Amino acid sequence: MPESRKHRVAVLMGSESDYPVMKAAEETLEQFGVEADVRVISAHRTPDRLVRFLAEAESEGVAAIICGAGWAAHLAGVTAAHTTIPVLGVPIESSPLQGLDALLATVQMPGGIPVGTLGIGKGGAKNAALLVVAFLARFDPDLSKKLVEFREAQSAKVPERPTA
Repeated sequence: MPESRKHRVAVLMGSESDYPVMKAAEETLEQFGVEADVRVISAHRTPDRLVRFLAEAESEGVAAIICGAGWAAHLAGVTAAHTTIPVLGVPIESSPLQGLDALLATVQMPGGIPVGTLGIGKGGAKNAALLVVAFLARFDPDLSKKLVEFREAQSAKVPERPTA
């Protein structure tokens, strides 16, 4: 089997305080040997940084972008509007509405500029990374094997009967 290709996925977050959630995406990507380029970029406070990053991402072959944001959660939508790289959004529970506002802002993209939306919080961040891995695995036999092994190991941890 050929050696696994090097894949690069950007993990963006609107604020440094989002990192405890988005770290789940970073760790999951690293578990599969996928390079995670992790950055803090705010759609509202650092829009020029976002545009510069996306110009680099296109030319450096970033395969996908995972965006985590709370409150109005515009990061994923603004990112998707500026690139054709696939974008996945992770709503973060940082507002008084506990992430519901971020979920609705991320999932309700107008037709024509898609953002794949995952669940709120760490589970959503982990699943965003796993979804990217699944996409990449379709074209990378080594990554596909790792994903199958991951799922088998995950299944093996579930007992057939309760132990308590």
